[in-house]
Amino acid sequence: MTAVLRRVWWWLGALMGDHDYARYVELHRRLHPGCPVPSERQYWRERHADADANPGARCC
Repeated sequence: MTAVLRRVWWWLGALMGDHDYARYVELHRRLHPGCPVPSERQYWRERHADADANPGARCC
């Protein structure tokens, strides 16, 4: 039962974007070695600013 709950919790976190920064850092380091990685706070600030500027298929 604990393993199932852990998987559900991980899935919900993935759905909400909890793992996005870690994936971003991994990709950034691979594609831009030697360049500084933005802080998590800066990443989310830029991501939300981009989402506000380019709403795309959002409902609101």
